[in-house]
Amino acid sequence: MSSLTLSKYIPIVETIREYKKEYVSKDLIAALTVAVVAIPQCMAYALIAGVNPVYGLYTGIVSTILGSIFGSSNQLVTGPTNAICLLVAGSMRNYMGLENAYQLLFLMTFLVGFFQIIFGVIRLGKVINFVSHTVIVGFTAGAGVLIALGQLNTILSISIKNSANMSTMEKLYYVITHLSQTNLYALGLGLMTIAIILICKRINKNLPGALIGITVPIIFIIFFALEKKGVKLTGAIPSSLPPFKMVQFSLGSMQNMFSGAFAIAVIGLVEAISIAKSIASTSRQKIDANQEFIGQGIANIGGSFFQCFPASGSFTRSAINYHNGAISRFSGILSGVAVALVLVFFAPYAKYIPSPCLAGVLILTGYNLIDQKEIRKVVKVGKLKSDSIAMWVTCIATILLPNLDYAIYTGIALSIALYLKDTNKVPVKILIPTQGKESQIIEQEITTVKEKVDILIIQLEGNLYFGSASDLEEKLDGLVDKSKVFILRMKYVSAIDLTSLNALKVFVRMVREAGGILIISGVKSDLSSMLENSNLVSDIDVENIFMSENEIFASSNNALARARAVLNCETSAIAKKSAACAILDSESTFKGLNTSSF
Repeated sequence: MSSLTLSKYIPIVETIREYKKEYVSKDLIAALTVAVVAIPQCMAYALIAGVNPVYGLYTGIVSTILGSIFGSSNQLVTGPTNAICLLVAGSMRNYMGLENAYQLLFLMTFLVGFFQIIFGVIRLGKVINFVSHTVIVGFTAGAGVLIALGQLNTILSISIKNSANMSTMEKLYYVITHLSQTNLYALGLGLMTIAIILICKRINKNLPGALIGITVPIIFIIFFALEKKGVKLTGAIPSSLPPFKMVQFSLGSMQNMFSGAFAIAVIGLVEAISIAKSIASTSRQKIDANQEFIGQGIANIGGSFFQCFPASGSFTRSAINYHNGAISRFSGILSGVAVALVLVFFAPYAKYIPSPCLAGVLILTGYNLIDQKEIRKVVKVGKLKSDSIAMWVTCIATILLPNLDYAIYTGIALSIALYLKDTNKVPVKILIPTQGKESQIIEQEITTVKEKVDILIIQLEGNLYFGSASDLEEKLDGLVDKSKVFILRMKYVSAIDLTSLNALKVFVRMVREAGGILIISGVKSDLSSMLENSNLVSDIDVENIFMSENEIFASSNNALARARAVLNCETSAIAKKSAACAILDSESTFKGLNTSSF
């Protein structure tokens, strides 16, 4: 395998080849900054997924390193994310009480990576565009609500039996009906964390507010022995690197994990590609979506053997990485190494971290997920527009449906359905040639044809596909007896399928039966073969079809010249010439100007 091919599939090879000494300090500073933010985030996000915080740290090590090695982006940081962890919690809710719960979790991680690699290998990078941006806005807003509500029992220190098997709404109801059990010490520590994070953000956005917010309360825990007063702590975390453990495969388990894994794979890729492209728009790096698919897949498959749950691109950590001067993918690798070093040398101190403080971090995270600016932008475009409907339905479905993967599928299906509804109308312009200034022929656009005319120009636009064929047929049917000569302009038709071609054939036949003539102009070369293969050419006659030409208005001029011949303008007596012939004779050059009659 050549070095060029190797660097294509293993991007870090090219990074090593082109790396410079001056990059080291910038990548290292960015990596350490990311690690400071990643440690509390990874632990907190593990709680969203419903697992021990140590698995969040494992994911923040293995997935981050593998994602940076094999991904396309230089600055994207892979690891635990809030939305993915929420999907994991929803998919695993019915299994967390089982003895093999963690085996199923790591199997799900493997399946997520498997799907993502398959998507990359068969080059489905562009298919991700079918997941509407507003679906993601709606999902993340709903996820933010669920994350914040889901941490209320922890910040209030209200114990709920079998909470892993309960939906967020069920836990919320339990909390509301048991508010008397609130531990004020726990609530105070949680609010302290929230206040510290907000103050740090106000002072300097680069301050590690989350890390400070969970570290300061530890002082109060130790000095006032708050653990004895009912404040729950994170507990012991093993001070070792992620251990290798074989994934347990079975057909039944794979069937159980299939739907959740597929939804997580799709959303994970949407997150990763969106973040990578957002950074690339500033860094000017070219992103290969298919390679990023493979990179994310390898990160998850590799992580599944080291007790990691599904990971994706993190917006927060990636933005911090880029804005702190990261040059290459080594910054992501070094941030994973830094988390590993902290786990090995400082894990014993993590047991003092109060759970209410991590809940405070997550409540703020959930609030920040609700992109109010973007929501207002979507609503401003139109409350009943497709984008707005897809956003709100996805948001509500995320909050109310028992399985979050169903909410994702609902949003995607709805956005596609609404798109098809919006595109099943064919833009058809009805134009008639008329006399302009200086004897020029101009076009006048009209809404309806009340009386029969000599020449009618029908301008079709856009993609004529099966979904819009019925609308096309209906609009053409209403014009059959409205003119002697029809000029069907197809210059602005981008594509056409057989269903729409059949609608045109029906129109041709009806015009001929009514004694009219149909002329087609502006036919592009790629559409010409389709017209021939569908026998439309033989129905019209070759002399009535004019190809699109480089010279502006050339096809339209030729079509009008043909219309002039069809109407016998040459042989007609001057006194008996129709208005159309008079116009066509007035100027041989077509100017193509549009004026509206409405």
